[in-house]
Amino acid sequence: MRRERAMPLSKAVARLNRVGLNHVTRRIAPYVPGFGVVIHHGRKSGTRYQTPVNVFAKPGGYLFALTYGKEADWVRNVLAAGECDLLHQRQLVHLTAPTIVHDPQRRQVPTAVRTILGAIEVDDFLQMSTAAPVTGPDSGG
Repeated sequence: MRRERAMPLSKAVARLNRVGLNHVTRRIAPYVPGFGVVIHHGRKSGTRYQTPVNVFAKPGGYLFALTYGKEADWVRNVLAAGECDLLHQRQLVHLTAPTIVHDPQRRQVPTAVRTILGAIEVDDFLQMSTAAPVTGPDSGG
């Protein structure tokens, strides 16, 4: 019998990332292919957050690998707001129309990434549309 997992990576790893690793990752993610920083606001507090993520550009938008599952706070914040900003490849872009996509075959990500995401059982993605560029190159630094 296969055990259902609430999220691909454990809550302990998520907590460790939130208090330590994210502070470092947030600084390099906007410059590394396959990564970016989602800028979003808390559903209740309104607090501004910057969360490093795995993200892939697609025609008309972006696809986020939900490595901590679709119940992660940042995902819930973006779904509630219906929008966020993304700092990716030195560009700040406003995104709208968030939609959760379940894709066990991981068809929309590069082959090498597909293998890694498969190993950690990531089947869910957040797809968003590009609203408009917010600023030009080297912004948000």
